[in-house]
Amino acid sequence: MKTFSKEELAKNNGKTGAAAFIAYKGKVYDITKSSRWEDGEHENMHNAGKDLTDDLESMAPHGTDVLERFPVIGALSKD
Repeated sequence: MKTFSKEELAKNNGKTGAAAFIAYKGKVYDITKSSRWEDGEHENMHNAGKDLTDDLESMAPHGTDVLERFPVIGALSKD
């Protein structure tokens, strides 16, 4: 499984044709095909290319079980 640096994650922000990845609790998810993440943005609250662990635990109106719909493609580097 690939390890993504924060810089690599940031490049996959869903903008201008880039893939859309997010991280949660150290795992990197590919959300590119989700219709709820147009242009790397979700509900005007979250942006792809970031670690959303804190946001999902404090702000999301849904449980983190929704992430199970998306493939885990790697791990976020701890550096």
